[in-house]
Amino acid sequence: MKYTITLFLGLMLLAACAEKVVEEPENLIPKEKMTEILYDLAILNASKSGARSKFTSSGIDVMEFLYEKYDIDSTQFSQSDLYYASLPLEYQSIYEDVEDRIQVKKDTMEARGERRNDSIRAANLKRQDSIKAAREKVDSSSVKAVE
Repeated sequence: MKYTITLFLGLMLLAACAEKVVEEPENLIPKEKMTEILYDLAILNASKSGARSKFTSSGIDVMEFLYEKYDIDSTQFSQSDLYYASLPLEYQSIYEDVEDRIQVKKDTMEARGERRNDSIRAANLKRQDSIKAAREKVDSSSVKAVE
């Protein structure tokens, strides 16, 4: 009896999960484009948090900028976001792609910063060596002049 009830509840659960919670909108944003939009949104929101006054003074609205850039409207974005959110594995895949792209960008920026710091460090060492050589030259000339 327990087995029958468990089996029945399991089948009910599977049937419930198989139902579409949200119907696919007519103007669904393709997954690749949605990934691009969410990537840009993440980058712009991070930039905005670091330079809020620049965004405010320039009058840039992040969402309006994205709507214009991708030729979409707020309704299309909201409906597409809701649709993808109703498909947890699809939504997770989109956000994992966004996260991977952000990590690649971060790694690239860090590598560029390290190269810049290394070249600055090398230039400072070269400058210090040339100053040291000049001082030694002056000191050796002073010693010869004293003799």
